Amino acid sequence: MNSDRITKIVLLSVSMLILLIAGGMVFSLVKGAIPAFQQFGFSFFTSNVWNPTEGKEQYSALPFIVGTLMTSVLALLIALPLSFASSLFLGEYYRGTRAAKIISTMVDLLAGIPSIVYGLWGFYVLRPIMVDLGIGVQGFGVFTAGLILAIMIIPYATSISNEIIAMVPNDLKEAAYSLGATRLEVIQTVTVPAARSGIVAGYILAFGRAIGETMAVTMLIGNANLIPKSLFSSGNTMASVIANQFGEADGLKLSSLIAIGLILFVMTGIINWLGKYIIKKFE
Repeated sequence: MNSDRITKIVLLSVSMLILLIAGGMVFSLVKGAIPAFQQFGFSFFTSNVWNPTEGKEQYSALPFIVGTLMTSVLALLIALPLSFASSLFLGEYYRGTRAAKIISTMVDLLAGIPSIVYGLWGFYVLRPIMVDLGIGVQGFGVFTAGLILAIMIIPYATSISNEIIAMVPNDLKEAAYSLGATRLEVIQTVTVPAARSGIVAGYILAFGRAIGETMAVTMLIGNANLIPKSLFSSGNTMASVIANQFGEADGLKLSSLIAIGLILFVMTGIINWLGKYIIKKFE
């Protein structure tokens, strides 16, 4: 058996292993979630009641789906202009300079910081500021959680967008300059159109992290099992409610938490598919 055939077999085996792991995850989540879906039916997605009282148990995913979308979308809206401006600064205006290298290093460092560190910083620094501003109950709430998520995902989006912008061929830019285009016109007509698929990919990855983030959100959102009435109300996300209650859950409550995990899994898959579709359209 030659080396090329061995390599193909190894690569095929690894690929099949990944598929088996993914299939096993889906199977276990679906199996664990079935009791909750059988008990509550479609109301699991539409009801806003989370009542663990024995004999009166009622669970639903809607409060946590709403909380997840509110914090994640808020984080993306805050992070998008800041990360885009930073990536243009690093990849276009000050590309190759010492300042850009130092800032890029710091951005990569921030991207690698564990989420629990962001949560601690948010709890001891950001939350007191929210208290002084009168935002949320004791500084907790959707806005505080969304703000810390934005701070977390800015380095991810900035780093990816910076690399993509820096890869735009100089020949295209020089051709635009030779026709009399200004720096701003080159960015608008050459750099951004050429790099947009990569930029979009960076924001989708950042959004995906925001949706699945657990500890930082858990420490700041307030952990109320209700649909937030505003950005300044307490709430819960799908990841945070699982982190808070999974260890003590059993029976129908455990099945409901697993069902929420399954919904989160599906949502993440849809976002990834949508991201690939958008990137393909931009190519």
